[in-house]
Amino acid sequence: MNKTPASLHGGGLLTQCLVAQGVKRIFCIPGESFLAALDGMYDTDIDVVVARHEGGAAMMAEATGKLTGKPGVAFVTRGPGATNASAGVHVAFQDSTPMILFVGQVASNQSDREAFQELDYRAMFGPLAKWVAQIDRSDRIPEYISHAFHIAQSGRPGPVVLSLPEDMLSEPTQGIPVPAAVLPSGQAAEEDLHEVVLKLAAAERPVLIVGGATWDATAAEALGEFAKKMGLPVGASFRCQDFLDNRHSNYVGDVGIGINPALEKHVREADVILALGTRLGEITTSGYSLLTPPQSKQELIHIYADPSEIGRVYHPTLAIVAQPGPVIKQLRDMATSRAGGLWLSSAYEAYKIWQQPEETPGALKMEQVITHLNNVLPDDAILTNGAGNYSAWLHRYYRYRNWRTQLAPTSGSMGYGLPAAIAAKLQSPDKEVVCLAGDGCFQMVSQEFGTACDQGLAVIVIIADNGMYGTIRMHQQRHYPMRPSGTAMKNPDFAALARAYQGFGVTVSTTAEFAPALHAARESEIPAIIHLKLDPSALSPKTLLEG
Repeated sequence: MNKTPASLHGGGLLTQCLVAQGVKRIFCIPGESFLAALDGMYDTDIDVVVARHEGGAAMMAEATGKLTGKPGVAFVTRGPGATNASAGVHVAFQDSTPMILFVGQVASNQSDREAFQELDYRAMFGPLAKWVAQIDRSDRIPEYISHAFHIAQSGRPGPVVLSLPEDMLSEPTQGIPVPAAVLPSGQAAEEDLHEVVLKLAAAERPVLIVGGATWDATAAEALGEFAKKMGLPVGASFRCQDFLDNRHSNYVGDVGIGINPALEKHVREADVILALGTRLGEITTSGYSLLTPPQSKQELIHIYADPSEIGRVYHPTLAIVAQPGPVIKQLRDMATSRAGGLWLSSAYEAYKIWQQPEETPGALKMEQVITHLNNVLPDDAILTNGAGNYSAWLHRYYRYRNWRTQLAPTSGSMGYGLPAAIAAKLQSPDKEVVCLAGDGCFQMVSQEFGTACDQGLAVIVIIADNGMYGTIRMHQQRHYPMRPSGTAMKNPDFAALARAYQGFGVTVSTTAEFAPALHAARESEIPAIIHLKLDPSALSPKTLLEG
């Protein structure tokens, strides 16, 4: 039963405002600092998902923002809760994901005394968020919520942090929620886009690199149509491989860590590069070497939503401030016919060759694990991962066929895969969701497997266990050979951990065991862990451990 306006408290008004913004689910770790907000949830249909750690809750909210294009929402308590959640805010900032984090705060009559768990959230989150504010008056809640949802989704999307003093939430109040945020179209001026088309049509060696936010399924379809008509090779920036069906004849691979040397050569030799939605950051540019700052030898067309980003590193010959999702639909309708010729066909053939598995040591081979996933998972299966060398096999050998089937942090955050898988399964319960994690990556968030079990989510977690922090061990080998230090791990029986949570668990030690293990996990229809026991000498698809 809804409360009458006369009995409404700040927490109740806050949740009414969230409903008006279309929020259907929030992630949280409950805390006494925002009890009134939790009480307000009781009178709504908002699904309150209780995680096991604030970092997990924040990453679940961030993944929801990636999946929906609308702000994912998390609530955490003050002090330690906020600091724990900061990892998810950082992911949202670097990944340009709309997200709102609500943080409990001490009562206003105790502020600036270093009261219990008191923090200055403006100072703490200032470098990590688009906007940080504190709501000091309950009658201004509708204003702050509306502003937060507009900021999180406008321009370059990103996280907003709102601090909620405990007394503000609990005091009686009245207010009317503001309707859902109304955003600009994000389109570009047609005359600017006509110039883009003319430059691409005249180019001998063009390359299109895509990335960023505001894409959707229709934009991904438009990308394929535009690239095909104009004969453009399309490279995906780091962890944006699901922007174009990887089977498309114009898709030539990912421009990121472990780039195909043939694709790297194409980017270096391009005469025109259209960077659509990507910042052209360190990873996508191989340490700012594929394009040399501040003015690259390739002619650069940069289309990005934030004017402060254009020219920040690279001087463009043509700059357009617009959202890539709407822009690609405009470009599709303006495209002129252009033959890709040998430039395109050679890049595509090189990608197909790159897709052929290279054998790595050991009885259980990651390249065959990924090949099997590629063969048996449906086109709309969602794959998630965090950071670690294990993901190199996934990025190289898996073919993403549908939009938003890849959930991975461009920020390189470990521990992301499992929270993202939980968010994905909640958002799309009819889709298969598979998380790949390293032994180190998984153990940063292993408690969230309990969240999956609590929610009854049949996610499958594949843990690549090589007994070390493999990425760091690889760098050690390169810079300090034969001197391993601080990278070894002693791991538990991950399959037994799954069973302890009343999930499905199985250990796999050979390639032949993987297919039946995956089949059994899929058939179980409960949260599952497949524990892969890998040969530690296989550090990556191209790097072997010495000594």
